[in-house]
Amino acid sequence: MPAFAYQAVDPNGKNAKGIIEAASASAARSALRSRKLAPVSVEPTVLKKGADARKPLFSRSRISGRQLTLVTRQLATLVGSGIGVEQALKTVADQSSTPVVSSLLLNLRGAVLDGRSFAQALGDYPQTFGDFYRASVAAGEASGQLGQVMDHLSGFVETRAKNRQTVQLALLYPAILALVSLAVIVALLTFVVPDIVRVFTSRGAELPLLTRTLIALSAFINQWGLVVLGGIAGAITGIAALLRRPAIRLRWHRFLAQFRITRGFSLKTNAVQFAGTLATLTVSRVPLVDALAAAAQTVPNLHIRAKVIQAAARVREGTALSRALDDAGVFPPMLIAMVASGEAGGVLGTTLTRAADDQARDLNALVAALVALVEPAVLLLMGGIVMLLVLSILLPIVNLNNLVN
Repeated sequence: MPAFAYQAVDPNGKNAKGIIEAASASAARSALRSRKLAPVSVEPTVLKKGADARKPLFSRSRISGRQLTLVTRQLATLVGSGIGVEQALKTVADQSSTPVVSSLLLNLRGAVLDGRSFAQALGDYPQTFGDFYRASVAAGEASGQLGQVMDHLSGFVETRAKNRQTVQLALLYPAILALVSLAVIVALLTFVVPDIVRVFTSRGAELPLLTRTLIALSAFINQWGLVVLGGIAGAITGIAALLRRPAIRLRWHRFLAQFRITRGFSLKTNAVQFAGTLATLTVSRVPLVDALAAAAQTVPNLHIRAKVIQAAARVREGTALSRALDDAGVFPPMLIAMVASGEAGGVLGTTLTRAADDQARDLNALVAALVALVEPAVLLLMGGIVMLLVLSILLPIVNLNNLVN
């Protein structure tokens, strides 16, 4: 049954609002009246676009990372205890104090009760439940190990949210510093520099190259600044639209995976995602072929994903996993060596978990180093620009005698 957002009035005249589960809007009103509530408005939280597809009506249907972590942890506990998915969704929805979360879970429950799988229901909300989330749930359902998969999935979601928050907090100060510095520089070039320049140009003498450059830049910003800003915004929008096309996105991802400067970071990022997913599913006793198919769908880079799909096809034909991954040529040698060791010792799941942890630590160390370099880089860049501005103004003052002569 779908969920409806309602506003009602209780017998004391107080306003009440929330989420109610019902077969239709009229059934929802009847249920509210049975609770001695006078319904004011009853609106569906999803709009059916066909037999199987649903579109969220509310713009806030996407929940936060913290809410997703909590919901996943609660579902993992309930499903791991033997409770059915539909009942677990109902229980978590009833316990939630956030209407957006409650409506989301109740609509998922309605889709499950309609005969769809849990993974298919999650597909109605791709912005909330990413490829990794849906692929893991699908593999867990197919293998009958949904409880264990959800437990590992909750740990992954929690760790990802924590890492994302750490990076965001580390980049917050450099971002604010850069924005403020740019605003000050643009203000100087737009309002201050022209007045100072008029004093120098009135002398009629030739100004230093740096000062002339500053004058030209100031004039350009005053005349074409808004046009350039609009052009940059249009270019960003156009590039984003082009990258949404599968063929162009594939070429871009292939460039990132092969270009010398971006290759290392791109391969390591995708290796962490792939190894973590495969380790989670393998430890949860999902068959290797199914785990590979699910893990391939969670690889962000389309070029690397295609290589993983080819490796999965070779494993399905009987090739060893380590040999297939090695021939793909898109994974670090250390990961392939550990996979080979796990295959030889019959402990592939444990070895994959250790390999995923090692790759994640290496990636976190690399990200931490890059983030640590951002702040001094911003300081040096903005300091250098300000120094050039000051020099361009001070040089004519130092050469004032020459200007007078």
